[in-house]
Amino acid sequence: MNVLLWVLQIALAFLYISGGAYKVFKVENLASHFRGLPPNAWRALGVIELVGGVLVVIPAKVSGVPMLTALAAAVLAVESLALAAAYARKSLKLVVANPLGWCAAMGLLAAVVAYARA
Repeated sequence: MNVLLWVLQIALAFLYISGGAYKVFKVENLASHFRGLPPNAWRALGVIELVGGVLVVIPAKVSGVPMLTALAAAVLAVESLALAAAYARKSLKLVVANPLGWCAAMGLLAAVVAYARA
């Protein structure tokens, strides 16, 4: 079970760091496609994802505070599920181009990590 959690944590870290970097550096693209959030809100979500992506992996082995991993995963789960709810208000189409499914899946996986590491 521990190996599965580590694989999941590394995958989530990669996805959140790449998604967070996109939200911080390509905010104009996001703001034009989804007008539900202003550009500064996208940047704030990107920073949360960047920091959370790092904290999902690093504290478990490096620092003396392994609970920080569970806390970071819980914050990422709440952020992703809230973003999924915002996307659901726009469209419920289950297609690859709709980020609703991706946000919901990542939020649920982050919740699993938070629960297992708590």
